[in-house]
Amino acid sequence: MMPRTALIASAVTAILLWLSPVVQAQTDAEPAQNPVPDFSTVDGHSSAPAAAEAPAATTKAPAAATTKAPAAAATKDSAVATVNKQPASAEPVETPVAKVDKPLDSEMEDVKKALLKLKRDLVILEEDLLFPASSQVSVFLSMDLGDFFQLDSVVLKLNGKEVASHLYTDKQIDALYRGGVQKVYVGNVKQGENSITAFFTGRGPSGRDYRRATTVDFEKSFEPTFVELAISDSTAKYQPEFRAAVSN
Repeated sequence: MMPRTALIASAVTAILLWLSPVVQAQTDAEPAQNPVPDFSTVDGHSSAPAAAEAPAATTKAPAAATTKAPAAAATKDSAVATVNKQPASAEPVETPVAKVDKPLDSEMEDVKKALLKLKRDLVILEEDLLFPASSQVSVFLSMDLGDFFQLDSVVLKLNGKEVASHLYTDKQIDALYRGGVQKVYVGNVKQGENSITAFFTGRGPSGRDYRRATTVDFEKSFEPTFVELAISDSTAKYQPEFRAAVSN
């Protein structure tokens, strides 16, 4: 039998031989899991400080963001302050509006009045040129009626020659009833003795047809001659009356 000490030594040796491959495997695996940084120098400078400076850049970014935020807030506060500085009782500014001197309707009315005045002046000028005062004669008609005559038409003869005729409407008769005067005729006559005859046709008393005539003689001078024909009621006779008057 081997001695006891030799037996223990043999057992320890066997255990160590068995554990040696396991320890070697663990030793080989550790560098892959925790690689040791390489501090080799490039051109005489170590690369270790460059790796250490990387966190510094990360630290500067929040600083820039932190600095810009108050500036934007200050700008907003200044805008609010500017708005608050405006007076609360500021009145709205009125936009000037171009003033129109006269409305269009008023201008048109003025133009119409001017045209009517011009037309009247032209008629007067035409009468003066066509009918000189030395030969001019004008005939006018007026009415003052009640219930005895309703005028329909008038025929005018000068020295036996028909020179004018007129058929009346209801509006024209109403105008004569209200005091209107109608110019029936204007023309030229010879110097000396002349005669005008007017024939009136209408409705007489009781609605019967009524025809009457009136004649006036006059002597023409160098001044214009005016003949007025008037129709009126005779309450005493219950008949209409027809009169003619001459004036120079």
